[in-house]
Amino acid sequence: MSDAEQPRLRAALLAWFDRQGRDLPWRQGPEGRRDPYRAWVAEVLLQQTQVARGLEYYHRFLTAFPSVQVLAAAPLDDVLKAWEGCGYYARARNLHRAAQQVTREGLPRTHAEWLALPGVGPYTAAALSSFTQNAPHAVNDGNVRRVLARLHAEPAPTPRWVQQQADALLDPARPGAWNEAVMDLGATVCTPKRPQCGVCPLSDWCGARASGQPGNYPAPKTRPAVQTVQAVAVLIGNAQRAVLERRDGALLGGLLGLPAQPFDPAQPGAPAQALHELCARLNAAPGPLLGEVTHTMTHRQVTWQVYAATGGPPLTDVGSAALSRLDHKALALAGRRAQSLFPV
Repeated sequence: MSDAEQPRLRAALLAWFDRQGRDLPWRQGPEGRRDPYRAWVAEVLLQQTQVARGLEYYHRFLTAFPSVQVLAAAPLDDVLKAWEGCGYYARARNLHRAAQQVTREGLPRTHAEWLALPGVGPYTAAALSSFTQNAPHAVNDGNVRRVLARLHAEPAPTPRWVQQQADALLDPARPGAWNEAVMDLGATVCTPKRPQCGVCPLSDWCGARASGQPGNYPAPKTRPAVQTVQAVAVLIGNAQRAVLERRDGALLGGLLGLPAQPFDPAQPGAPAQALHELCARLNAAPGPLLGEVTHTMTHRQVTWQVYAATGGPPLTDVGSAALSRLDHKALALAGRRAQSLFPV
């Protein structure tokens, strides 16, 4: 594609976007002047969450924290509870920290100021500066990567290559709309499987379509192997009130959850030893096995053997605590056991 063709390509995509762009609640405000707080919350939510699922969490979060000031003043536990089920809880912790910074210093006015906030990387800074200030910064995400790889028939696009192509094609007059348009095209037309080339506004310029095999571009990424983690967990109390501990780590850090201890399944007697050590730490007595639960988080599959136990630290109200899905699955075992012991 020659430089002379770029204006026609931009015009075609932007005309399609003006007709077919998604009506999303965080796109409030005029083009290039979106509401910064709503756009920011949405971009953080959508970093690891698809739009269809993210809508539910977005509305729930905005109901709980309708402004950056309300978010900044809220206890972290309340923020994590509102984020519950969305995963990648470091996003919520960073958003809370960043909101406190914004209440002291004001909302970012430049790409560099967005980039200086906790949890905001190059993609999010480019998105927010273009959406809210119409700044000329091109975004680079999975949808953009796929659209540009197909446009240029590039089977193995590197992040640097994608950014270079995105920068070159960015519409200088409407950068915010252009970024939204490329992402919408990738999400609704130029999809990973069965791309709808017949209705694509860029089909006349698309190298992948010309090849006859658009689905081959880009080539699939090599996925890391799923790591399996096995642990014992104890339920002291019941599904309404139980002993909970504060989690750490990137995925679940800040959440509360049932006490658990990993073990190496290759070692003989490892589950029993892990249960003994866990109960000794809690000053609790182990009880019967309630069942087994499994949950996959990113590239990690975690399996818990869940035991009842007695004694230990004080109980916590489960309903008000922010818990992972794995913990909710484990707590559900207590309800099923109660039903089996006391059938209706």
